[in-house]
Amino acid sequence: MPFRNVISTLTDDGKEILGPEVLLYHHPGNDVQNGTLLTVESNAFCVLKSRGAVIDVYETGQYPVQTPQRFLLGGVQQAFYGGQSPWQYEVLYINRAKLLLQAKGIAFTREMAELAYVVDYYVHVESKEDTLKLVQHMPVSGHFLKSHDVNAYAAPVVEQSINQVVQITSLEQVNEKIHEITELVRGHLSSFLAVYGIVLDDLKVLVFPQDERVKTLITLKAFGLSDVDAVRHYIALVMAERGLVSAPNMATGTPFTIGGDILTSVPSVSGGGGKAS
Repeated sequence: MPFRNVISTLTDDGKEILGPEVLLYHHPGNDVQNGTLLTVESNAFCVLKSRGAVIDVYETGQYPVQTPQRFLLGGVQQAFYGGQSPWQYEVLYINRAKLLLQAKGIAFTREMAELAYVVDYYVHVESKEDTLKLVQHMPVSGHFLKSHDVNAYAAPVVEQSINQVVQITSLEQVNEKIHEITELVRGHLSSFLAVYGIVLDDLKVLVFPQDERVKTLITLKAFGLSDVDAVRHYIALVMAERGLVSAPNMATGTPFTIGGDILTSVPSVSGGGGKAS
């Protein structure tokens, strides 16, 4: 029985090429010939192309390649093509498992406060029809199409959707709009990815202040403090981190005294200092 070339997504040591970050794998070899067996695992679709045209899309199983018979055989093929068949074939494997992607960026509120956002979303390729859309519409550089490549296309859609709400919302009301933001991102992102045959399964949107000081002030206000009290407690925290003994006085709004004298300014901590009373 003649030897048959077998092409699959498994390496020689049995590892799966279509890992959690690989959406498409282009077989790099020029070894597809008549009788070649295409092995398709349960987590993949396989596309066979000839000179840019799609010949067929395969689901799970093993399929022999039937190349067209032409008159260019023997000495003619050897003379004109150096022994290589002029009918060039490409094999592409598409991962049908659910993949996790992440988009990050910056948005600005109505007051131009800087917010950071993180959007985690899950996608997959559902059917043979979706596989054709992906192959026909998504550019592939090299032999892999990875999750970060897809995210490079999707990230501007996420950014536009989030800013559409955040830019007309005050900082304190952004969290109240999180459901509206999530649904807007879901709708725009789902429609965009569908063009490439990619199904959006689910997503999670997280929006938070970029500045740590603003984040701390908002946290303090969440405890029921007024704007003035929140600022005073924030300053007290900073003073405590620097070892200033007057930090509790700042938090409670009471005078700080040394030797019975009320101080209206913070004493220097570089010298010996006095004792607090």
